[in-house]
Amino acid sequence: MPTIPEALFVCVHNAGRSQMAAALLHHHAQGRVTVRSAGSAPAGAINPAVIEVMSELGIDLSREFPKKLTTDAVEEADVVITMGCGDACPVFLGKRYLDWELTDPAGKPIDEVRPIRDDIDRRVRALLAELLPERPGRQR
Repeated sequence: MPTIPEALFVCVHNAGRSQMAAALLHHHAQGRVTVRSAGSAPAGAINPAVIEVMSELGIDLSREFPKKLTTDAVEEADVVITMGCGDACPVFLGKRYLDWELTDPAGKPIDEVRPIRDDIDRRVRALLAELLPERPGRQR
């Protein structure tokens, strides 16, 4: 039985970019990838503009909350995608790291958060294609 890949999205506050990325990957992967998100200095709540732009896609983040980055979460992940946490992310040899340079949605109006969400969605879809290259029915 093949193992399910695990992705960890990390940003400083875990209130915007990493939450959107995790929710989008969870949505597109439909249970085929374990998805987590965390922050090096978690905020008290998710950015309301992020909750709104995700709801436009039918994804509900209203029950989510920022989580603290742990060494265990990094160790368990197959790929760690950082979004501006810099040196606060633990680094382990042999672990795959990606750094996505994305605009921080903090303090931005909804019209400026939508393009950030759409950029993240494109990146998440490309990541999903890498994590799950084989499509059902195409195995040999």
